[in-house]
Amino acid sequence: MNERHKLHNPRTDTAIADLPPIVFGTSGLGNLFVALEEQEKLNIVSECLRLSSGKVVFDSAGKYGAGLALETLGKCLKQLNARPEDVVISNKLGWYRTDLTTDEPTFEPGVWKQLKHDAIQKISYEGILQCFEQGNELLNGYRAQMVSVHDPDEYIATASNAQHSEKLYQDVLEAYRALYDLKRQGKVQSIGVGAKDWKIIERITKDVELDWIMIANSMTIKSHPKELLRFIADASRQGIYVINSAVFHSGFLVGSNYFDYRLVEKGNIQSDALFKWREDFFAVCNEYAIGPAQACVQFALNVPGVKSIALNTTNASRVQSNLAMVQTTIPTQFWGELKNRNLTEVDFTSPV
Repeated sequence: MNERHKLHNPRTDTAIADLPPIVFGTSGLGNLFVALEEQEKLNIVSECLRLSSGKVVFDSAGKYGAGLALETLGKCLKQLNARPEDVVISNKLGWYRTDLTTDEPTFEPGVWKQLKHDAIQKISYEGILQCFEQGNELLNGYRAQMVSVHDPDEYIATASNAQHSEKLYQDVLEAYRALYDLKRQGKVQSIGVGAKDWKIIERITKDVELDWIMIANSMTIKSHPKELLRFIADASRQGIYVINSAVFHSGFLVGSNYFDYRLVEKGNIQSDALFKWREDFFAVCNEYAIGPAQACVQFALNVPGVKSIALNTTNASRVQSNLAMVQTTIPTQFWGELKNRNLTEVDFTSPV
């Protein structure tokens, strides 16, 4: 799509204000990797509300637990008597809750635990509207103000050939046309995109005027290609609000055995390389008495152009420490040591 056919954003003065440094992810409320007790989920949401100054921002999606995260978030907010005007909710659209007719959900098997529903991808003009309405129903009286197309990269990756790929990309553009209509009608405030493959985000920004972008699993202390650094800086200069997400690679960088939503085990070259990188990274952290999570957060948040990061937790006691990590001071020598040991790809010695 050339420039003269670019989808123009119905911008408003309230398109997107500055968000807090940390956006609270909600995949844990959808039973990502572990099925939490309902009380723990309530405690997590309660701590997010209690510890936030100003509006608290939650990021969710119909894909998270086949709508369970949205449903749980809405239920917890209502139970805690949270005023809708004090809460900002981002709902990444494109996955629609359906009945569960198999032993486990058909999307991302093995990742989501004890679900009672399945989900299918609906990326089209009508499909995205259906996802929007279902999401608000699940939120139980709360509404999403920030909306986006979720996983357009995964949707396009299902193409059987180049022609099919282009057809699927047109579906994505139709989904954005629906989001623009929602914005014109005053039903949402801002429009973005959330994807793991940052190159599809870059492609979309050439065809669609966005208010914000959420990059997942791509801009981390372990992985930060120069071309992505340039794209983020350029997007920010164009007025696009940049949110960095999944900065721990599904927890692997801080000790989990899941990397980008897949279980990794030692015994092959690729997995062994990941564990070796983490071992060396932990060694540098120990030398400088810096927590691995602190290093990951500080790197991810201070990339030029990034305004906020999305952090998810399955432990209410970690909400406060997550917020505190934003204020952590890390000596420049630490970043230089990571570069010297070939643990980072670019010179990032002054992330402030």
